[in-house]
Amino acid sequence: MTIIRFSDLCANGSAKGKRVFIRADLNVPQDDDGQITEDTRIRASVPAIRMALEVGAAVMVTSHLGRPTEGEFKPEDSLAPVAERLSELLGCRVPLISNWVDGVDVEPGQVVLLENCRVNIGEKKNNDELARKLGALCDIFVHDAFGTSHRAEGTTYGIAQYAPVACAGPLLAAEIDAIAKALANPKRPLDAIVAGSKVSTKLTILRSLANNVDQLIVGGGIANTFMLAAGLNIGKSLAEHDLVGEAKAVIDIMKARGAEVPIPTDVVTAKTFAADAVATVKKATDVADDDMILDIGPETAAKLAAQLMKAGTIVWNGPVGVFEFAAFENGTKTIAHAIAESSAFSIAGGGDTLAAIAKYGIEKQVGYISTGGGAFLEVLEGKTLPAFEILTQRAAG
Repeated sequence: MTIIRFSDLCANGSAKGKRVFIRADLNVPQDDDGQITEDTRIRASVPAIRMALEVGAAVMVTSHLGRPTEGEFKPEDSLAPVAERLSELLGCRVPLISNWVDGVDVEPGQVVLLENCRVNIGEKKNNDELARKLGALCDIFVHDAFGTSHRAEGTTYGIAQYAPVACAGPLLAAEIDAIAKALANPKRPLDAIVAGSKVSTKLTILRSLANNVDQLIVGGGIANTFMLAAGLNIGKSLAEHDLVGEAKAVIDIMKARGAEVPIPTDVVTAKTFAADAVATVKKATDVADDDMILDIGPETAAKLAAQLMKAGTIVWNGPVGVFEFAAFENGTKTIAHAIAESSAFSIAGGGDTLAAIAKYGIEKQVGYISTGGGAFLEVLEGKTLPAFEILTQRAAG
């Protein structure tokens, strides 16, 4: 994928003194009082802003926050807390600008934050009139919000059509590089872990990966559906009985390629779904009708960990059990540590996956942690994200 990189424009002097519009992802969680409770996304946006300021650019930054209604600005929609935190991180005042679509006053060497972009009428549907106005605000558009790159909106796609130059910021460029390394040209064997409660939400991902990976590890409710496909009893475990045929199809695709979907040989069961439920390890063939499978068993976890240690590339999306409950976390914990200890290049994404990575303290041992949930899943599905598409077009001239 050929894109223009903002880092290159800064290095060769092309961004010096220019008007730079950065689409960041500053959609941070807040408490009931509007206080930011976790600022990772704001901190992650700082490098692109600093890069622009260091070359004397006049810098405009915007983001969405929450789910505002277009044309109806409410106090809770405001990026004011973000502006305050950004000011602290950058060591300079970052003014917050409202009603900015028709023009922004910003001087070279200055940075301003443009109020919640999703309040602008036409943002979500990428209205062409709005897109043209956005493109006229800047000399260079910098897309640095991977988490929004699967949406063709005014500040993610439309502005890239009409800005004189459209490029990828350091965060987005890193995502593109990591995705290419993991999926476009992976070191083999390529192992993928896809877990979660429902096969239906990840069926297209499973089908896409089945044609490419050497080993497809399934977990959670997805694994239960695959166990049904393998003829095993899963008791009252979460599963999608109407998608057993689809699971069989994925198994067959893998088998035809000499690859496999490992089916658990042992599981951890409980009679109820609760943190204090009694956990019982059973062979996969011994699950009772009133059992709920809440994790893979230690034998299965050890086998999968050993296989992951031999991988060249690992893609991880989803914990393999109810890791929030201590009695049912061993499978996810074992796999997380195997990924951490493996010499493979690993890329991980998805909210629950990030929570598991944080819980087991392996952030520094995962090759790349993707910041985009929905965008990451769409990449795994084999889709071309709108942001990638338009940036590639603009790079081609």
